[in-house]
Amino acid sequence: MGVVTRVPRPGRRGQGPAPTPVAEAARTLGLPLAEVETVKSGPGFEAFAAAAPDVLAVVAYGEILPAGVLNVPTIAPVNVHFSLLPLLRGASPVQTALLLGMDETGVTTIRMDAGMDTGPILRRREEPISEDDDAGSLGGRLARIGGELLVETVDDLSAGRVTPVPQDDTRATFAPKLGPADRRLDWNEPAPVLVNRVRAFSPDPGATATFRGKALKVLRARAVEGSGQPGAILEVDEDGFVVATAEGGFRPLEVAPAGGRRMSAADFARGHRPARGERLE
Repeated sequence: MGVVTRVPRPGRRGQGPAPTPVAEAARTLGLPLAEVETVKSGPGFEAFAAAAPDVLAVVAYGEILPAGVLNVPTIAPVNVHFSLLPLLRGASPVQTALLLGMDETGVTTIRMDAGMDTGPILRRREEPISEDDDAGSLGGRLARIGGELLVETVDDLSAGRVTPVPQDDTRATFAPKLGPADRRLDWNEPAPVLVNRVRAFSPDPGATATFRGKALKVLRARAVEGSGQPGAILEVDEDGFVVATAEGGFRPLEVAPAGGRRMSAADFARGHRPARGERLE
């Protein structure tokens, strides 16, 4: 058995290189560990091939692996993907499910091929999405389910109890890699869409707006009644404030000002005193 993960990367705000959570877990468990730039070639591939694995288990690795890597395991290369494939193939299945306001997702294990999340399905399990879910809570549940499903899949493969089922490519949807532009709150969108954007990027890195020229992260919010010029503050009360959108009002519940801690919108309003009619960008 062995674990392969990427090399440490610089941390936030000038911190030194930080190992991946996978590397930290491997060290805690005393598992053989290789931290490499890639397994496609060079030292990474050599370390992987030398382990002579029966099964290659891949979770959120971030690279499309070539046939030379996929052919190394003697039983199968298995990928754990956090959606009900063929829905939401790609880099951001958890965030995209929330962005789209889906009420169900799940976990799928596939026998990997050279495509992106296109291999035949081995096992899958559904998981409901609640209105209170964000990427942290939903991702945590899917990770636990994924661990259980991976063990089940490997056991079934070794015992010959699973028949791979080809995916229906006509039903495929895509979950692209998301960046800073996707985190921006555009007040010209309806309030429910903005709430879903908040859910998709919470707890980290957070959906963002601009208040008085400084970044303001919104980490929890709900849609309420209200109308006005998109981006304008409609009301300020003991619970915080409401912002006008293209359709309905947007009430932040938890925020984090630039360089500050996470706090309730009520605490933010008491400290910063936003005014009715003031705008967020």
